[in-house]
Amino acid sequence: MTNYYHRILRIVSAVCALIFFTLGVSSQSENVNSPTEKIKFATKEKIASEIKLAPCRNGERLQAVRNLFLSMGAGEADLLDDKVKGMQNLRVIKKGRTEEIVIVGAHYDKVADGCGAIDNWTGIVILANLYATIKDTETTKTFVFVAFDSEEQGLLGSGAFVKSVPKEKRNGYCSMVNFDSFGLGYPNILSNASNSMMIKSAQELAAELKMPLGVWTFNGADADSSSFQNNNIPAVTFDGLNDKWQQYLHTSNDKVDKINTSSVFVGYNFGLRYLAKIDGSDCSIFRKK
Repeated sequence: MTNYYHRILRIVSAVCALIFFTLGVSSQSENVNSPTEKIKFATKEKIASEIKLAPCRNGERLQAVRNLFLSMGAGEADLLDDKVKGMQNLRVIKKGRTEEIVIVGAHYDKVADGCGAIDNWTGIVILANLYATIKDTETTKTFVFVAFDSEEQGLLGSGAFVKSVPKEKRNGYCSMVNFDSFGLGYPNILSNASNSMMIKSAQELAAELKMPLGVWTFNGADADSSSFQNNNIPAVTFDGLNDKWQQYLHTSNDKVDKINTSSVFVGYNFGLRYLAKIDGSDCSIFRKK
């Protein structure tokens, strides 16, 4: 396993021990940066300030995503625009030692009602902070961070992304990890949009951390991970919802002031550990039945 994996394992484990059981409870700054570490960890306060940047208009969201990645240390040349039939995904690549690719995604578009703060500005905040944390760290795999357009119109942005990958190269895509709608509770897995082996791997990690991890199916719901699943690229979607999600998603209640920042912060930390686990794993294990 890589040095990156072991550093993440050691440092984030300490953070997780402090926060996984503090949802809804105010806490002191969880800044775990150390003079001996080059990894830039997000704090709960930082994530809270970025959640407040959620634009309520779809036309403003792509630029807001660009600005967020720029604030995370990406250069203008690092932000790659994928324009397809009126849609525009935004892609940032973090090169690894190998050509094995892990897609990390979240959609930035919203429905007409509400501000799309929970669904899915929270996912965008997690996505950008994951990029910031690992961008200057040596990894085995190449991580491609993608903000997807038009998820709410039928997974159009992620579908266009997958179609742009030649079939003969798809085996080089290790997995896809998707973040969609946090701010209400502990991390969950959307089982109907996720690969069984990736679910198992996440459950093993949650057990190691002694943290809750739900696995549930939303009838009639889908997520960008399905675009990858349907094209033989193992994928998983994480959310941070609870049993009151229907009061918020796709309604006028989807606003910043409804978000529990701890849910987003835990989602970021668990996502970081999960990416580290993938980086230290053989990609073939996710393709097993």
